[in-house]
Amino acid sequence: PLRRIFKTEKFITDRTLENLAKTIILTGLIVGYSYGIEYFMAWYSGNMTERDTFLWRAIGHYAPQFWIMLVCNSILPLALFFKKVRTHLPTLIGICLLINVGMWFERYVIIVGSMAHEYDPYSWGIYSPTRVDYGIMVGSFCLFFLMFSLFVKFLPSISMTEVKEAMPFPVRPSGRGNPPAKEA
Repeated sequence: PLRRIFKTEKFITDRTLENLAKTIILTGLIVGYSYGIEYFMAWYSGNMTERDTFLWRAIGHYAPQFWIMLVCNSILPLALFFKKVRTHLPTLIGICLLINVGMWFERYVIIVGSMAHEYDPYSWGIYSPTRVDYGIMVGSFCLFFLMFSLFVKFLPSISMTEVKEAMPFPVRPSGRGNPPAKEA
């Protein structure tokens, strides 16, 4: 949609978006591998506190957020292995938005989950956001989208190499042209 709004279809082609989708596959595999290693090391280390913390993330109070994070960041990008999914723009946009949601849930699980289930059992608690918290979150999203839109509108958001690739080759006039300049 932004390609149409800012008239950049000539520069950001379907091939560009497909290459970005392939990059998302790679990063999704890296993130999934990192999650797997993180949980394996928590289990393999023998540290009961660390093992319990990671187990609590998966089956505790914040388990829905954890599983949304895991599916959106690790499993959903695997759908981009199929060319039909990679080249269908609405599906690609939907997957990218869900990956973004998964990244936000990752931060939520790391910060809120870690503070709600610390090492000392007396400090355990459950966080539930208030209307002020939701207002701050919505305001931060709106500020980000405003700044992003202003950046794309007024600053060069496409690199010069992309612009040069889309330009036609220069045509030299027929004939002898200008004679070379004499050195002094």
